[in-house]
Amino acid sequence: MEKRVLDYMLVPPGLLAMVGYHGWLLYRVMKHPTKTVIGVNAINRRFWVRAMMEDVSKNGVLSVQTLRNNIMASTLLASMAIMLSSLIAVLMTSGSKGKAEFFAFGDRSESSYSVKYFCILACFLVAFLFNVQSIRYYSHASILINVPFKKISQDHDHHQLTVEFVARSVNRGSFFWSLGLRAFYFSFPLFLWIFGPIFMFVSSIVLVCLLYFLDVTFECGWVAGVSDDDYPKDVELGKPN
Repeated sequence: MEKRVLDYMLVPPGLLAMVGYHGWLLYRVMKHPTKTVIGVNAINRRFWVRAMMEDVSKNGVLSVQTLRNNIMASTLLASMAIMLSSLIAVLMTSGSKGKAEFFAFGDRSESSYSVKYFCILACFLVAFLFNVQSIRYYSHASILINVPFKKISQDHDHHQLTVEFVARSVNRGSFFWSLGLRAFYFSFPLFLWIFGPIFMFVSSIVLVCLLYFLDVTFECGWVAGVSDDDYPKDVELGKPN
C-alpha cells in the first residue's frame, strides 16, 4: 500500500493539470480566438481559402499542393501512432515481470503496469483516429477548393456559402490534426509514469507551461479588421459536412 501512495498523490494532480489547461484553452479559442495561436491560424486559413478560390485557374496548383502537404503530415502522424500502438500492445501482452526492480518509486505491481500501458495505448489510438479524420477533411477540401463557383452562379450569397463551407473543412482538418498532436503530448507524461509518479507529475507541469507559451499569442492588434465575434462559427466541429 505504501508504494501506491505516491501514485495516488501525484498522478491525479498531473492529469488534472493537463485536462484543466486544455479546458481553459478551449474556452479561449471559443471566446477569445485572436488571443490564441489556434484561433489566429484558423482566421488566416479562412482568408487563405478565400484568396485561393478567387482565381482557381491561377491558384489551383498551389492550394492542392498545400493541402497535400497537410495530408502527408497527418499520414505520418497516423502511421506513427498505429506503429506505437502495436508496440505498446506487444509490451502489454509480454508482461512486466523482472522490470519492477529498476524503478524506485510508485506501484510496481503487474496490474499497475497494465494500467500505465493501457493509458499510453489509448493516447496513441486517439491520435490515430484524429489524424485519420484530419486526412478525411483535407481530402474533401482538396477537391472543393478548386470548384469554380464564380462560373457556376452569380449569386453573392452562394459564393459566400461555398467559401465558408470549404474554409470550415480546411479548419476542421487542422483542428483534428492539432488534437492528434495533443494526444501525442499527453502520451509523454504517461510514458514517464512507467518510471514513477514523480516523473509523471513533473513532466505534466513542465508540459503545461511549455504549451502555454506555444498556444497563447502575446502580440495585440496584428489581425486588422477581425474581432472575436467573427470567429466562433469556424470552431463548431460538430456540424455535418
